[in-house]
Amino acid sequence: MWEEPYLETCCRSTLHRLLLCGDAGRPTGLRDQPCLERLERMGFVRLREDGRFVITDAGMTRHRLEIGPTG
Repeated sequence: MWEEPYLETCCRSTLHRLLLCGDAGRPTGLRDQPCLERLERMGFVRLREDGRFVITDAGMTRHRLEIGPTG
């Protein structure tokens, strides 16, 4: 984990919100857009063709490491 890129608090919060959204994802144009784009560059989220961000497997793994297990 120490070799992983640092996630700012805002990005960790965005990653958690994205996980809570599930398959619905999060649309573009929200206040956390910069974090969503940063997380996309890191490979933790992806932008679907319908314009909504969803969490990737790498994002799920990072969420477990930084925020904790869900469920």
